[in-house]
Amino acid sequence: MSYGITLEVSGDYALFSRPEMKVERVSYDVMTPSAARGILEAIYWKPQIRWVIDRIHVLNPIRFTNIRRNEIDTKIPLGGKSGVNAAMTSGKGELGIAVDAHRQQRASLLLRDVRYLIDAHFDILDRRFEKDGPELSENDVAGKHLDMFNRRARSGQVFQQPYFGCREFPVRFHFVEPGAARPEPHESLRGERDLGFMLHDIEFQQDARTKKVSSTTPHFFRALMKGGVIEIPVLRRTHT
Repeated sequence: MSYGITLEVSGDYALFSRPEMKVERVSYDVMTPSAARGILEAIYWKPQIRWVIDRIHVLNPIRFTNIRRNEIDTKIPLGGKSGVNAAMTSGKGELGIAVDAHRQQRASLLLRDVRYLIDAHFDILDRRFEKDGPELSENDVAGKHLDMFNRRARSGQVFQQPYFGCREFPVRFHFVEPGAARPEPHESLRGERDLGFMLHDIEFQQDARTKKVSSTTPHFFRALMKGGVIEIPVLRRTHT
């Protein structure tokens, strides 16, 4: 039995930053699988499941625009005597940043007027997290999570506001009912287009003793868009 979902997402602007661009932000041509997963997790996330992106349908023409934004060139440290961890432990500390001293104006090449369909499903990671997991079959457990996502997506509920790459670019979303007619991609997206290497996702390895992230592994894939549709390959994780 299939437990896939389809979600239509759109927004005025989007910025899916290429990691090879260090100073000026430059967006990929389309939404990345990790960005699509982040949108689904903003609507419904549980430690028992992992969202898997199957396809991304590009509906609107790919258009870019340039903007300049004020950013800062530093961040509050996590560790150390003046970091966040020390302030949380001692209950005191100065964690502010003097914006005037660290402000930098940077250009960004971003997408405008974006609209996508996300086809995805989820995997059950560990039924021991379920309160009634031992009594339910795997289909029952998956069906329960599917019903909760569908209910939240239909009513517009989120854990946090989903966004297209940066928080200042919010996402509008619409749940596509099973069997409903799907919008067609723009005629400019017909044919086949090689989008080059794209970030698939970032794998986080957790230290078993401290429960902190000990390493990160980026995964890339060759994105090929056919008729506005990008098939996302299965992510071959180095750790389970």
